Amino acid sequence: MALYAWFLSAALFYQGSGEATIPQKSPAEGSAPIVQPGAPGQNSKIITPAAAATPRRSPAEADVSFMQGMIMHHSQAVEMTALMPTHTRNKDLLALGKRISISQSDEIQYMKQWLEERGKPTEMTMDGMSAADMKAMGHDMSSMMPLMPGMLTPQQMAALAKASGPTFDHLFLTGMIQHHGGALTMVKDLFDTAGAGQDAVLFDFATDIDNTQRAEIRIMQAMLAKEKH
Repeated sequence: MALYAWFLSAALFYQGSGEATIPQKSPAEGSAPIVQPGAPGQNSKIITPAAAATPRRSPAEADVSFMQGMIMHHSQAVEMTALMPTHTRNKDLLALGKRISISQSDEIQYMKQWLEERGKPTEMTMDGMSAADMKAMGHDMSSMMPLMPGMLTPQQMAALAKASGPTFDHLFLTGMIQHHGGALTMVKDLFDTAGAGQDAVLFDFATDIDNTQRAEIRIMQAMLAKEKH
């Protein structure tokens, strides 16, 4: 009892001494408090996680254009892979096409979310009008907007849609290599633009696109090489 009384009196003394105390959080209350070191000769202070969080900077115009353009770019790649089940029986090519379709469809959703979270439109606009606006007026914006680097022309897409068997395989591989090469150009242009690509999430995403599509280009080039033998 004497020991308990000593601890109680000591606790009351420190509570009344006016010295700052660091409140202890229970595991149920979350993580440990964030302590910000004070200036020389001054005490440290506790700040909340909300105050410690770095505010999200507004994306550069080039960042937004990159994401909007890459959504359009990826959409054509998905359109190309959608032709495969009825145009080829090449198992290796079908497997590659499935992988491209899944990864780029997922990336389209991610890019749309990135733009929406920053209050930006998910589609490129022409004269302030989106694709939905143009469609409502009876116009096909996809045929009016400039193609992103590497995208297949309407004539190339039509030829691919008409082909089958080995001819389709060859057109698909050469077309997708061209397509992927355009994506690499878009990433390079982004990083070459002053003030762009500073968003850490965007930087990692664009770098991943570059790495993935370079690897897929090598795979498709190897498939084309097999056609010659």
